[in-house]
Amino acid sequence: MSGKIVSIHSFRGGTGKSNIAANLAAAAALDGKRVAVMDTDMASPGIHVIFGMGREKMKYTLNDYLRGSCDITDACVDLTERLSIKKGKLFLIPSSMTATDITRILREGYEVGDLKKGFTDVIKKKDLDYLIIDTHPGLDRETLLSMATADYLFVVARIDEQDLLGTAATLSVARKLQVPDIRIIINKKPGIYENKAIISEVEQKFKTTVATIIPLLPLLIEAGSRYVVTLRHPDSEFTKNIDEIYRLMK
Repeated sequence: MSGKIVSIHSFRGGTGKSNIAANLAAAAALDGKRVAVMDTDMASPGIHVIFGMGREKMKYTLNDYLRGSCDITDACVDLTERLSIKKGKLFLIPSSMTATDITRILREGYEVGDLKKGFTDVIKKKDLDYLIIDTHPGLDRETLLSMATADYLFVVARIDEQDLLGTAATLSVARKLQVPDIRIIINKKPGIYENKAIISEVEQKFKTTVATIIPLLPLLIEAGSRYVVTLRHPDSEFTKNIDEIYRLMK
C-alpha cells in the first residue's frame, strides 16, 4: 500500500488529540507498520513529551525543515528501539519547543507548499504505511492542508457545547475539501452519559460516524501525558479504544 495520511484534529485545544495521535502511531507500529507521527502544532508543540523526549535537545525539528535548514528525514527521530517495538517502525517529527522558534514561526509563518512537500517526501523516503499528523487546533492554513491531504480524518471532541459547535464547523470544511473518510472521536466522556445515546445524537446531528468513545479514565489522568499508555498498559480500556480507531484505517 502507498502511505496513508491520517489527520488527528480538534477545534479547540485540550481535547486529548496529541495523546490519541501518539497512541495510534504506537498501535500501528506494534502491528508491524512503518509509521511517522508529525507535530504540526507549532504554536504549542508537545507530542514529543508523550514519547519521553520532554527534556531532550533535538538536533532538527519540523521548524528547521520549514526554514530550509535540513531535509524532512533529518527531522525524523527513530523511536522504535527506545519504545521496544519489535515488528514495525515508529518515527517522530517533532516541532521546536524553544521560545525563539515558536515566536519566529508565529511572526514569519512558512510556505504551506513546503509542508505539503514534507508530507509526501517523508512517506516516500521512509517508506511509510502511515503518516499521522497531530494538527494545530482550530481552522488555519496548516489545518486546511492537513485535512485536504488526509486519507482519514479523525475529529476529537468532548461532550461540551463549544467543542461540538466547533466540530460542526470543522466537519463542514472537511466535506468541502472532500476528505474521503471522516469520523468523530468522543474523548473524556463523563460517566453520566450513555454511549448509545451519544452515538445516536452525534451521528444524527453531524451525519458522521463515531469512531470510538473514550471515557474520562483515571489511568489517563494518572499518566498525565508522560508516556504512551498503549505500550505500558496493553490491556487497558484506552488501548481497546485506540485499537478501534486503528481498525478503521486498515
